[in-house]
Amino acid sequence: MTKRLAPLALAALIPAVLGGSPAARAEGAAPLSARANYILRCTGCHGLEGAGSEIGGIPDFRGYVGAFSRTEDGRAYLMHVPGVVNSSLTNAEIAAVMNYVMQTFGGPSLPAEFKPFTVEEVDALRAHPVEDVVAYRRDVVKALTAAGIATAGYPWP
Repeated sequence: MTKRLAPLALAALIPAVLGGSPAARAEGAAPLSARANYILRCTGCHGLEGAGSEIGGIPDFRGYVGAFSRTEDGRAYLMHVPGVVNSSLTNAEIAAVMNYVMQTFGGPSLPAEFKPFTVEEVDALRAHPVEDVVAYRRDVVKALTAAGIATAGYPWP
């Protein structure tokens, strides 16, 4: 009996996390917050704390993710990671989630002059195809490392 109650209790919490009932959202209620979209679309890989998974090949956001906001190539890379590409979010929602991630997990890697992502920037960055996101990340990290900017480990070959 207890095992059956756990999913029911979890289901009861979903409207609180998402900001209302699905019916209310479908009728034009306020969109989900950036935090709620992060929870729904990003925590499966990066976790609630942004730690990622070394064994799963998912980079740690904490204290590192802000490094990618420092260059146009780094910002473009973020728009082409699989979780963003496959998120089913609008570009406005992607900008909001990316700004949430930067401000929540960027820590010392986030530059003092951080420029928040805008819808227009997300539109432009996503319009340019990236054939191999892993190779692209390597190039971005190489440039950041040459500039003395640390990034999280990345185990993909």
